Amino acid sequence: MSTQHVAPPSAILRHAVLLITGALILIPFVWMVSLSIKPPGEIFRASFSFWPAQFYGVENYNKALTSSPLPRYMLNGLFVCATILSLQVAVCAPAAYALAKLNFPGRNLLFALVLIALLLPHEVLALPLFILGYKVGILNTYAALIFPYVVSPFGIFLFRQFFKTIPDDVVHAAKLDGFSELAIVWRIMVPMALPAIIAFGIFSVVSHWNSLFWPLIAVRDQDLMPPPLGIMAFKNEEAGNDYGPLMAATTVVVLPLIIAFLLAQRWFVEGLTSGATK
Repeated sequence: MSTQHVAPPSAILRHAVLLITGALILIPFVWMVSLSIKPPGEIFRASFSFWPAQFYGVENYNKALTSSPLPRYMLNGLFVCATILSLQVAVCAPAAYALAKLNFPGRNLLFALVLIALLLPHEVLALPLFILGYKVGILNTYAALIFPYVVSPFGIFLFRQFFKTIPDDVVHAAKLDGFSELAIVWRIMVPMALPAIIAFGIFSVVSHWNSLFWPLIAVRDQDLMPPPLGIMAFKNEEAGNDYGPLMAATTVVVLPLIIAFLLAQRWFVEGLTSGATK
């Protein structure tokens, strides 16, 4: 006589909490997509229905893509995010290697400063960065959107923690083979830390793709605006109270992030949870 396996109450409770939490997180996205395919007359109806009585998606998405330079905003966001991520890896990987594998005076103090910087919100530095950008003359350029984020305390911390899981014997063997410190970083440590780099890349791209506060201060030329700032300009100048095209534009902006995360989720989880010992 076979007995069916029954999940314990704690497992059922955990899954229920996860399902409820996931549903609450998805509700705004579902609402956004629903509004993006509705005509103006159905958006403010008292009764809710996901699928509209009259499908208006083609008109809303066409207006979102043609009545404002939305493709330009997205190209700006792609260029800014890719440049920031490349420079962050170039700066953070050697710094993390030094904190993880090299012994020098003041190493613990420097790591403590990294942790302090990790706790500070970037908005605290907005005024000094604005004054510095004005003095240097980079305001209203791509450089103003990129250089304040080149050094990432989170990136240094994440890479340092990952590098510390790599055995010191690997580093010693590389030095015996004649590798310089920089060669060890780029030819050994960084390839082994690829999951951590992908995880950090997702955090970095999502953060800067969605950034609004600093671009609102740093640039005013519409040709330089990243997606969130561009959507603000789209709403104010083009759409007005026409929320259908506005939600369509927002959906187009969010979609690349969702696709990128779904494609990289395995490496994302591995980079945050596993070590790098080979």
